[in-house]
Amino acid sequence: MTSTSQQTSGNSVLDIAIKNWLEWDKNVTSHQHIQKLYEDGNFNELDNILLKRMEFGTAGLRAEMGAGNSKMNDLTIIQTTQGFYEYLFKRFGNDLKEKGVIIGFDSRHNSRRFAALAANVFVLKGVKVYLYSKIVPTPFVPYGVVKYQTCAGIMVTASHNPKQDNGYKVYWDNGAQIIPPLDSGIAQCILENLQPACEKVWNDEFCHSSSLLTDPLNDVMGSYYEDLADYCHHRSVNQSTSLRFTYTPVHGVGLDFARRSFQTFDLPMFEDVPEQMYPDPEFSTVKYPNPEEGKGVLTLSMRTADATGCRVILANDPDADRLAVAEKQKDGNWKVFTGNEIGTLLGWWAWHCYISKNPDADRSNVYMLSSTVSSMILQSVASVEGFSFEDTLTGFKWMGNRTDELVKQGKTVLFAFEEAIGFMYGNNVLDKDGVSAMSVIAECACVLDSKGCTLSEQLQNLYDKYGEHVSNNSYYISHDSQKTDLMFARLRNYCDDNNNSNAIIDKERGNRYPKKLGRFDIRGIRDITTGFDSRFDDGKAVLPVSPGSHMITFYFANESVLTIRTSGTEPKIKYYSEMRGKGAATGKRSDLISELDQLVASMRDDFYQPDRNGFLSRST
Repeated sequence: MTSTSQQTSGNSVLDIAIKNWLEWDKNVTSHQHIQKLYEDGNFNELDNILLKRMEFGTAGLRAEMGAGNSKMNDLTIIQTTQGFYEYLFKRFGNDLKEKGVIIGFDSRHNSRRFAALAANVFVLKGVKVYLYSKIVPTPFVPYGVVKYQTCAGIMVTASHNPKQDNGYKVYWDNGAQIIPPLDSGIAQCILENLQPACEKVWNDEFCHSSSLLTDPLNDVMGSYYEDLADYCHHRSVNQSTSLRFTYTPVHGVGLDFARRSFQTFDLPMFEDVPEQMYPDPEFSTVKYPNPEEGKGVLTLSMRTADATGCRVILANDPDADRLAVAEKQKDGNWKVFTGNEIGTLLGWWAWHCYISKNPDADRSNVYMLSSTVSSMILQSVASVEGFSFEDTLTGFKWMGNRTDELVKQGKTVLFAFEEAIGFMYGNNVLDKDGVSAMSVIAECACVLDSKGCTLSEQLQNLYDKYGEHVSNNSYYISHDSQKTDLMFARLRNYCDDNNNSNAIIDKERGNRYPKKLGRFDIRGIRDITTGFDSRFDDGKAVLPVSPGSHMITFYFANESVLTIRTSGTEPKIKYYSEMRGKGAATGKRSDLISELDQLVASMRDDFYQPDRNGFLSRST
């Protein structure tokens, strides 16, 4: 070790980890941090950051930036990319060198450098690299994978996470995010290729002098928006509308790309939110740069919209793959649409535009998708209109890959969404795309406005036609993974305070799930973690088993559905609940909301037990 001290931790594994880090890490800042911890004898902290390596999963990597194997830094980026290269070479052989990979980055601290280091790894192996020269939205990477037929794509982003985080998101050769078992194969290759190959890999200017490097930015800008124009169906209405919009990228990459998107549709240019329009890795005006949080993030947008006479607000998250929408109501207040509500509007719009142009189409060959924790409104629409609907596991990695399968079978996939304000309109990009969705919803709003209708009014029209759907979704924060595990273990081995042994039993595993929640009867259980589904005679879930995370769904006698799951990228235990129109006594929306709120309150007290477990509410 590069210290005069010869002290040891008393843990041979940790001593080796310290030695390797100090030998391998060439970043002065992180190297000195580990060196100082070692010299001070702070072995507890060294244990935390060196022996707890980030886990590479289907979402790639996402963690706080800093020194150590548990964090995002130069060394872990190089190690991850070396492992990714080895896995790709095993799968594609020499085709990898010719087809190459595409790499993009957002505006967070260190993103540009991390992208260059990843490019270095591939260039040093003789692999062609398409490296964007400037910040881009995340959708530009999966779009580029398909356009250039690369073997893979990498996007350096932590999306809407706090400013101290960064991430490494991976796409396969079909342009969709990776799914199992690709993630475990890549993870194993990373562990087998930890030592940096050479000194050159640390120089973030090295790749730029290589003939293997190409900047795809201008080419992709041209073709992406040319393809996007196919989704514009009412150009004359857009050109003549009096409706006005306000837009914020929430300090992220979105502004230039959003402007080009509006220009592509001939929409009137939106009003900028001055305080948030340019990239700022500090996200200085918001606590969390996530427009899904609603009015807290959109406060400045509302102020701008009020001052400029705009009725609709559009907001991207910092990497511009999500979209939030708000609309000013007749009483002067702002309604922030949920992801389920935006998905309802976009799904209806996609169907309306398609069937208007293809009235004789075989409707059964037309598909829409949503994640299983999202509203089932599209299923209700499909049952009336005759198109096909499927739900998938949570995340666009599943919807993107399923869309790819359906398209290859000759099916038409119009739309997919998740409740976390993620929307895939069409299949130009096999992932959520806020840049395309914003102009599509804006055109929808313009057409409705020309008929004297608002987005809010049309949403209610759709519920009137296809049935009321009300949702109540939120989360608790858990910084103790053991407490989280214990909460789910209790749900799988449940008895209430009265020692009621009445339970829904998984005979194969011996798990006993609750049969009641307060006054609400539970009729079915689906546990994606174990693969159990009590609704089927064989007790087996239809959706793929996902043992790496917790996810249990409860089906109630009143037609409510409640899912509780852990997040793969944040320390959150999320819940999703929905009740359809026929569930309450009257079927009125107000009654449905009241009934569902009572169910969720019972869930918090009985299932989560936040005070006992130390979980923090969303508002904390």
